[in-house]
Amino acid sequence: MASMLFEHTTLGQRVLFGTGKAAEHVAAEIARLSATRPMVIAAEPERALAEAATTGTTPVLWWDDVVQHVPVEVADRARAAATEHSVDAIVCVGGGSTTGLAKAVALTTGIPVIAVPTTYAGSEATNVWGMTEDRTKTTGVDEKVLPVSVVYDAQLSRTLPVGLSVASGLNGLAHCIDSLWAPKADPINQAMALEGARALNLALRGIVADPDDLTAREQALYGCYLAAVAFASAGSGLHHKICHVLGGTFDLPHAQTHATVLPYVLAFNAPAVPELAARLATALGQNLAEGQDAAVGAVYALNVLREAVDAPTRLSDYGFTADGLPEAVERIVKAAPASNPVAVTVENITGLLTEALTGATPSPAVLTTV
Repeated sequence: MASMLFEHTTLGQRVLFGTGKAAEHVAAEIARLSATRPMVIAAEPERALAEAATTGTTPVLWWDDVVQHVPVEVADRARAAATEHSVDAIVCVGGGSTTGLAKAVALTTGIPVIAVPTTYAGSEATNVWGMTEDRTKTTGVDEKVLPVSVVYDAQLSRTLPVGLSVASGLNGLAHCIDSLWAPKADPINQAMALEGARALNLALRGIVADPDDLTAREQALYGCYLAAVAFASAGSGLHHKICHVLGGTFDLPHAQTHATVLPYVLAFNAPAVPELAARLATALGQNLAEGQDAAVGAVYALNVLREAVDAPTRLSDYGFTADGLPEAVERIVKAAPASNPVAVTVENITGLLTEALTGATPSPAVLTTV
């Protein structure tokens, strides 16, 4: 008897991929949109990359006030500037914070966004926005914030330091893993998530071996795009709810927080979804032996990757302390999806965060409640 029943939405977006082609592709998209007053958003450290990516384009406004987690007051200043300069297109060049600010402007103005990512955050491929106010990060879904075009150019990520490349790539991998069992997960986004995980596993190893390996950096962009498309369809799972709390309330760095928390959430959920865990293990290069526990295999495969690329391992390295545990746990339990494979409690989330705080070796727990 047939059992496949789901509803899947594919977001409408133009993707232009090509190393060394950013300026050409950005100019073509500006022309396609008939825009004559573009605004470029790029943090000061990315100014040179943004100038390279917009060669041949004449912006009416350069904006470099970019802050992680997009504080509402920063978004309001950028919105006011865009309105004052009659901006008719936004080109954002940078990582997730830069894309997030462009989305915040688009949310209230409807100005189309052309995203030029220089990291592997993946925000460019989703219709999800996020802003922070009073130590609380709020997210939402709105078609206005989905960039109309994404321009991928591996050359622009070449200067991204190896450590940040790893953290950013593992953030992309978190999109893959969360998409396997997020509230609206379906077979289509699971397939994209697993292919994204396969690509990112190989790409990150390649970047660590040779930071100038453009083939590896192309694979990282490819993988992070698939991850983000899957995430946009599947929705935000437990991993992202945890990281939004840690980032918005405690101002922990975005990519490093995702990279650190990921194996603990996988170890938490994988025992309840053995078939998906087995497929993930295979995507990460670990072929399970007959009778091998799928959850153990998936966590082992992720741990092997993390060790190979010297991934972040402790939240304490980024300023989180045991004093923050009670508030973090309270906020996470309140935000956790009801559909998570494992029932979320104060006790098990306290355990998860304590392990992530101290860097304990992630391993699947014996579940008493599924």
